[in-house]
Amino acid sequence: MRKIFGFHGGIHPPENKHQSMAGVIELAGIPAQLTLPLSQHIGAPASVVVAVGERVLKGQLIAQAKGFVSVPLHAPTSGIVSAIEDRLIAHPSGLTAPCIVIDTDGKDEWVEHVGTADFESLEPAELINCIREAGIAGMGGAGFPSAVKLSVKPDTKITTLILNGTECEPYITADDILMRERADQIIRGANILSHILKPDEVLIGVEDNKPEGITALRAAAQGSNIEIVSFPTKYPSGGEKQLIEILTGKQVPSGGLPSDLGIVCQNVGTAVAIANAIDKGEPLISRITTVTGKGVSTPGNFEVLLGTPMSFLLERAAYQSEINNRLIMGGPMMGFTTPDADVPIVKTTNCILAPTEDELPTPPPAQACIRCGLCAEACPATLLPQQLFWFSQGKEFEKLEAHNLFDCIECGACSWVCPSNIPLVQYYRNSKAEIIQTRQENEKSEQSRVRFEAREQRLIKQAAEREEKRAARKKAAEERAKQAASGEGEDPIQAAIERAKAKKAAQENA
Repeated sequence: MRKIFGFHGGIHPPENKHQSMAGVIELAGIPAQLTLPLSQHIGAPASVVVAVGERVLKGQLIAQAKGFVSVPLHAPTSGIVSAIEDRLIAHPSGLTAPCIVIDTDGKDEWVEHVGTADFESLEPAELINCIREAGIAGMGGAGFPSAVKLSVKPDTKITTLILNGTECEPYITADDILMRERADQIIRGANILSHILKPDEVLIGVEDNKPEGITALRAAAQGSNIEIVSFPTKYPSGGEKQLIEILTGKQVPSGGLPSDLGIVCQNVGTAVAIANAIDKGEPLISRITTVTGKGVSTPGNFEVLLGTPMSFLLERAAYQSEINNRLIMGGPMMGFTTPDADVPIVKTTNCILAPTEDELPTPPPAQACIRCGLCAEACPATLLPQQLFWFSQGKEFEKLEAHNLFDCIECGACSWVCPSNIPLVQYYRNSKAEIIQTRQENEKSEQSRVRFEAREQRLIKQAAEREEKRAARKKAAEERAKQAASGEGEDPIQAAIERAKAKKAAQENA
């Protein structure tokens, strides 16, 4: 039996997962309009390849990847591109971003597509390219492009492939229902990933509060080398670094990557998307999303087209706006309040939470830090949240980086235990954004400086070359004059006269 390890910190918030697990996965349907942000993943936004007024088919490429760390975007159903403009998106900032808007026609006509019956006949590079072209990004976290994660260095040996079925955040059950109902597809995706990476072992990690999902996975994995590992429930076990430590006992160093330890992690939802892309040739155009909270009468899990407005999905769950205090995209720990009910579902939307005030009260005003140290005890990344909070307040960015701010996974455990109700994660997010912006500005300044210095060097070199040519011409003239004065050499003026006489005589003879 595999040994299970622990990790520092962690908490046990109320799970509240039973609300959305009464039924099966339901199809959400096709809304009248889809709004598809060009950036639904980490990295560069996709680049539009369609025009307003153009009719598109389901699965058709509408925006291509722009750079290595990027993924393309496909039409979730057939319809007419009605706009390419900035629209409100699901983001804590409440800002707008470029989107492709499709007025659906209800026909749901597919573009021509074909899969591969025998994935083992393809080389790993071919499979990775298929995954890239299918627009697949991580569906359990920040949306890192899956093809990039699978493109490990040639000299890197992957010993362990981990599929993350932990889903540790309260309320969310999208992965749990997926494991119960589509375990065969998860195992199929795991086999494809194993063929790409050639690991020594394949593990699927699941918390022990999902017994039905564990049973389904073990039944589907019979006869394979895939091991289903169950471990005690604790938040945030689903963090990539935390799950790696639980299953292997290894710690990913600060600033390092799991591949540095010979480990690659993928979400179970991502594995299903990869299986569909390889077996059927289908791009990522839909996902399973939990709709829950006491603000909906019939919570559940829906397979929803990307770009679907939250309001459309809420209607399917019998939304009661009069008792809902706010709408949250994601869970109560890592989710964020959405600015409007019409923001679209994206590739990373695993939950829509509609709580009542008594269920999830509005946070009270923050008070002064009492230096209790509970946040440091709860932090799964072994950081010093209190110290980071003070540095964030003072905008001491160098000290923040020295204290490993970017190791923070924004799980919210520190905020949850804080007796002063300080929104610590919000301070960290804001500081990260400012640091990244400062880095980008510094990079632009450095590029401008390099270009300016290169131009100055080029001008100096050109001036020196002109001066050398001028000096060479002057020296040659002085040499000819010197030779003419001393009677040496041929007088250039007399030679020119003689050539003119010879040319005139030739013309007369002709």
